[in-house]
Order: sequence, then C-alpha cells, then structure tokens
Amino acid sequence: MKIHEYQGKQLLKKFGVTVPRGIHCTTVDDAVKAAETLGGKVWVVKAQIHAGGRGKGGGVKVATSLEKVREYASQILGMQLITHQTGPEGQKVRHLLIEEGADIQHEYYVAALTDRATQSVAIMASYEGGMDIEEVAHKTPEKIVKVFVNPLVGLTDAQGLELAKGMGMQEASIPQCIDTLKKLYTCYMETDASLAEINPLIHEGDGTVKAIDAKFNFDSNALYRQEEIVAMRDLDEEDADEIEASKFDLAYISLDGNIGCLVNGAGLAMATMDTIKLFGAEPANFLDVGGGATTEKVTEAFKIM
Repeated sequence: MKIHEYQGKQLLKKFGVTVPRGIHCTTVDDAVKAAETLGGKVWVVKAQIHAGGRGKGGGVKVATSLEKVREYASQILGMQLITHQTGPEGQKVRHLLIEEGADIQHEYYVAALTDRATQSVAIMASYEGGMDIEEVAHKTPEKIVKVFVNPLVGLTDAQGLELAKGMGMQEASIPQCIDTLKKLYTCYMETDASLAEINPLIHEGDGTVKAIDAKFNFDSNALYRQEEIVAMRDLDEEDADEIEASKFDLAYISLDGNIGCLVNGAGLAMATMDTIKLFGAEPANFLDVGGGATTEKVTEAFKIM
C-alpha cells in the first residue's frame, strides 16, 4: 500500500522529522487560501499522485505570487500527469500540496527499506539527492552508502555518523542529520513500512536538515494493526480490478498483454506467464486464486479477468 507525499510528511512530522509547512488542498480556491495562510513570498504547488517523477512531468511548480499559485493550481489540478512510473496513460491529479519555499543548499537522498538479500533493514544515503536513485546506483554506485540495522538495537549513533559523513552532509548539520536518520528508522519500523524514502533531504542556509519529499510503501500483511495507515488509503490511485480482487483475497495484478491467466498457486501462475512469453505472447494479468479456492472466489476471479 502507498500513500501521498502530504500524508508521508504527516507521519515524518509525527516522529519528529523536520518538514516544510504545507497544506493539503483539493480545489484551486483552497490552494490560494493555503498560500495566504502559510505566508511568505515563495510557495511550491505540488501534484499528489502515487508516482515519482512529478516534477519532470509538470506536476511541481514554484510560485512567487498568489496569482501564480492560482495559475499553477489550475494547471495541475485535474491534469492527467504522466511520469516514468505512471505509464503512458498517466494519473489524474485530484490532490495538491501547497508548501512554503525552502532555502535549499544541497539535496541528499536517504531511505529505510527492507533488504531481502540480507533479510534485514537497510538505511541508504547518498550525496546525489533529488534524482532517480536507481540511476545513481547504476552509474555511480560508490556515491551510495548503506548500513544494515540490528532490529534489537536500532540505528546506532555510530551508524548514523557513518551515513551522515558518507553522504557528504556539512559538518554543522551532522548532529541533526543523525537525529533525522534515527527518527526515519523508528518511523519505518513502527508503521510497518517496506520503504520510507526522503528524496530530497536538504540542509538550508542556517544548517537546518529538512525532508522536502516523502515516499512510503507499507507491508499489506501488517495493515490489520495499522488503522491510521489504512485510513490514508486513496482508492482513486489504485487499479479498480485490483481493489475488487482484494475484497475476495485474490492476488491480481493487471498487465499489458491479451492472454488472461487464472491459476491456483503463485508458482504455477509465474510459470504460466513465463510460458506465454516464451512463445512470443503477453499475459494480460497475474491472477492467483490460491490452493483452497472456493466456488465464489473462482467465480469472482473469472468476472475480474
């Protein structure tokens, strides 16, 4: 399960991470009122969808007047925002975040994530923030520093210092950086996240370390004990068929092909998809009804497919 940036920042703030002041809006008039409430001379108008690359797609604009806030909000709200993560059809923008401007001196990358290779929690950091971390990992992997956390101990001060220095944080901001990393880890653990990413994390002219963006993924198996997180779910951002499938405990993922697949067992489902591709065709979906499927589940699976 994913949430919006403004919701992610609410979580970070709850755990003590410094974030810019911002207001969630769903109308253009509310966006202008939000800018007036925040005050100042610079505001950021940000589209809220469950995908990265919003800035490159025209979904993030810096406004220097209330007239510009209105203009940008009018442009972004309701647009079909296309990024490298939405696919060619894009995603309709239904929510905005109006945020105060920040005195960005440098952009860094930090994230807490589940590392399946080591079966542990990894904290990653890089000097190269504000861009696609996969590209950094591919082209300049030496610019990424990573530590693995013992869950019985938590992120230690020594590990925090290793990350802060490894990511090139300026000396004066290192104590707050370490504090931010430890709070990010705590937030990750206590919300049952599978990813808690800040890209970018910045330091301002006065040395303040601040989270300018927030991206969260959550372990669906743990949502039963995370009522606050479940309340943040935005069904408009999810595939309608996948939502329907989840009601019947069906594992369904929509794909781009034209051969439907209904299989009992995830392993057999993957093998079936591999066979389809081996012979030059494309599966239209992944659909696992499970080994103990009932008549009702199979019937609903056929309807969805």
